[in-house]
Amino acid sequence: MTTALDLLIRGGEVLLPDGLHRVDLGLAEGRVAGLYAPGTAPEAAERIDAAGLTALPGIVDIHFHVRAPAYPERGTVQSETRAAAAGGVTTLFEMPISKPCCSTPGELARRRDHFAGNAVIDFALYAAPGDLTETSRDAMTEIGCIAWKIFTTAPPPGRGDEFDGLAFPDEADQMRALQLLAATGLPVVVHAESAPLLAHFAQAAAALDPADAATHGASRPAICEAVAVARLLTMNMTAGAKLHIAHVTSAETVAVLRAFAGTSDFTAETCPQYLFATEADVARAGVYAKVNPPIRTQADQDALWQAIADGIIDYVTTDHAPFALAEKRAAEGDFPAAPPGVPGIEFILPAMLDAVAAGRLSLKRAHDLICANGARRYGLYPFKGALLPGSAADVTLVDLAGETSLSPETMHSHAREVAHLFAGRRLRGRVRRTILRGHTVFLDGSVTGRPGGGAFVTPRAAC
Repeated sequence: MTTALDLLIRGGEVLLPDGLHRVDLGLAEGRVAGLYAPGTAPEAAERIDAAGLTALPGIVDIHFHVRAPAYPERGTVQSETRAAAAGGVTTLFEMPISKPCCSTPGELARRRDHFAGNAVIDFALYAAPGDLTETSRDAMTEIGCIAWKIFTTAPPPGRGDEFDGLAFPDEADQMRALQLLAATGLPVVVHAESAPLLAHFAQAAAALDPADAATHGASRPAICEAVAVARLLTMNMTAGAKLHIAHVTSAETVAVLRAFAGTSDFTAETCPQYLFATEADVARAGVYAKVNPPIRTQADQDALWQAIADGIIDYVTTDHAPFALAEKRAAEGDFPAAPPGVPGIEFILPAMLDAVAAGRLSLKRAHDLICANGARRYGLYPFKGALLPGSAADVTLVDLAGETSLSPETMHSHAREVAHLFAGRRLRGRVRRTILRGHTVFLDGSVTGRPGGGAFVTPRAAC
């Protein structure tokens, strides 16, 4: 490191691994150069007065969808990484659903190059295991996939190419995938719902009113999730994969996670839509709030918060999934036909800061849930997820006493017009500035980062 600084952030508090400290934060050459007692830092080319603000390590969202370069009408790499910067996120992990599915080395390389030319923030890419061969697995590992993703459900009708090599409804294939991928040491993230039970309940729900929000929940009840998770955790006792259960929604699944604690290397996440909304909010927002698995009851939400308090769930991710207004609007009054997903990348940090203001979480715990724990699980810590000497100079400056109100006028996601679930909420806590590798990419409502400014993050990035 040089003795002179490129940037000094002074006058505020900095969240370090052991809590908040009133220190000045020095950045140089894209890294954290040092932490200094006020007034003791070296000279800096630029200074930011952070009085009244709190510096957090830039948020790392480990569950994100934009599907690019497919479906630009839903959002592009530029639009959704701009939204991420506005939400205080400096690194996102993009899921492999695209057209075609990111389940081959060639498609992984194509998506890497597309993101590299367009992303405003840093990005990592999941891969689907595809043909379940060592040759394909090893090639995608060499390219630098951050982790693996599979579904235990069948491909949605008409979307087979988007899920080819990603959807494994047969348990034998799930076991093969876990065993094959365990050897890589990378996390294996699973969308876990039982395909046979989904088929059973979908048939029963076909007689219900398609305009009723409860119909969606009836077609995918919590038992579908809980059974799939129990089977995966049982298989993993033999497979030994680094397993991660995506978007847990229910008290039943929390009970399963508790029962299997310590049986293998597994972790679990939930999302803001399950922590800050219930089926009543879905009924109000209509198909614009449809997600898979469904948003459930207040009792389920309470169980998720208790699981966070108990350390059963240690990750909160966005599952950001933008859709076009025309797509959602065309399905108004028809929950079975509506596309599933909501844009959440600009909501997650203000929502968690609001929970901190309400006394539900400490700031450190909130940050761990949406950033540091993910960086650790994926082998990037402390390069990502911390502000320590040598860490990436990724900083999110927040005003804990400020206020965030989400609306199409204030959001940056291309899907802002379908963000009905979170629109109008007033949250205590506001993102003021986002800094990526020492350069400001968002400042007080304006995205300043350039397309192509984001870097491809691989499991080797922390080395």
